[in-house]
Amino acid sequence: MVAICPNPYRDAQLNYTRRAVQLLSDAGIECVVCPVFAENGDDVLPQDIPYSTLAGLGEDCTLLIVIGGDGTILSVVRSLQARSIPILGVNLGTKGFMTALEAENFDRILNAARGEYRISERMMLDVSIERNGEIIYTDHALNDAVIHGYGECINITAFCDEDRMIGYSGDGVIVATPTGSTGYSMSAGGPIVEPEAAAFILTPICAHSIGAKPFVIGAQKLISVTTEKLHTRRAYLSIDGNSVLDLESGDIMLIRRSEMRTLMARFGEKSFFEIAYEKL
Repeated sequence: MVAICPNPYRDAQLNYTRRAVQLLSDAGIECVVCPVFAENGDDVLPQDIPYSTLAGLGEDCTLLIVIGGDGTILSVVRSLQARSIPILGVNLGTKGFMTALEAENFDRILNAARGEYRISERMMLDVSIERNGEIIYTDHALNDAVIHGYGECINITAFCDEDRMIGYSGDGVIVATPTGSTGYSMSAGGPIVEPEAAAFILTPICAHSIGAKPFVIGAQKLISVTTEKLHTRRAYLSIDGNSVLDLESGDIMLIRRSEMRTLMARFGEKSFFEIAYEKL
């Protein structure tokens, strides 16, 4: 069984979704439609299509076809949590680094539904926030974990294991996976890292220090980032683009490699480097 996960704000009137349902049904492949970003906006969903939820998927689901863009894929991954179901992305967004298909090749979803793809395995982050010696929040990320000030400079100190890496005042810090290296981290001056690599990318955001440069760190390390001397200033934690927690002075963000992983379905006709060259 294949789950079709459209972003209704990208797939207007779910026209691509309807096409996917028709293609798969004609081939005798069972499918279900699980919209993304529509939980509180049912008015964007046509009423003539039956819907399900990602949480309600059974163990017989073998593939997720995500119709939207990178943000839609990130939302699907957050909903899946520990379930490792291959994801095939169809790009109706802008860059679409995580997607395998552009809209003009849409019919190739049928090849994927028949298992004609390879798996690109992506590392994920385990993220926790320590406050006054206690863990108050835990989460997982495919792209990145970000500490950011609310429009004001904040003081950041980062450690690798117990060794101090960097300290500065600036807008914040990004800790990204290789998959996330082509997102916010790249925009902030971080390096592009091949997405199947195993590494952390720590990238300062608008640091008021010439020496505050990005680091690429082995995935076996523990990264800790402390927010210092916030006083009346405010900062927040963002996971894969979602603001999830307001931070206090002295809070510590802990980053480890997760045992969870994301499986991306790829066709392998173009290398990551060819794709990056074309999209950038």
